Amino acid sequence: MSSEAIFEEFRAEFIGKASPVHFFWGSFDLAATRFSGRRAPERAGADSITREAYSHEVISAGFWPGGGDVKGAVFYAYAAPEPAGFPQCPVRPREAFYHPQLKEFILMYDDVRQSSSPKETLLAFLQSTYDAAADLGNWNRQELERRAG
Repeated sequence: MSSEAIFEEFRAEFIGKASPVHFFWGSFDLAATRFSGRRAPERAGADSITREAYSHEVISAGFWPGGGDVKGAVFYAYAAPEPAGFPQCPVRPREAFYHPQLKEFILMYDDVRQSSSPKETLLAFLQSTYDAAADLGNWNRQELERRAG
């Protein structure tokens, strides 16, 4: 099953505003973003595109081929603005970790590919990072999800 199909399946349980699974502008990412519906604090010093992209609270996940100090392809997940305590949240699978410079959780593509069930491994990562960010960010999950909480 492709990463895109898994992102589509994950996206389907969210009934709030969400991006389609898409090729993200500005980098080589396949991404999907969920929106809380609330305005986010303005980002000081942000250019006009970034200011608009993060004008509302988001939780985003995607695939990135890597670069810089990230040696290899990864799945990632982040929240903007990042809620207090997010970096310390336990997420699944155990190989996932918070990258302090990127300010996002990452899971190496090879860890997903080599798992006994790549689909379930990726879905666990997507769901556990979303759960952590949505709970800490006080998102109204009853209104935003088909299966809340």
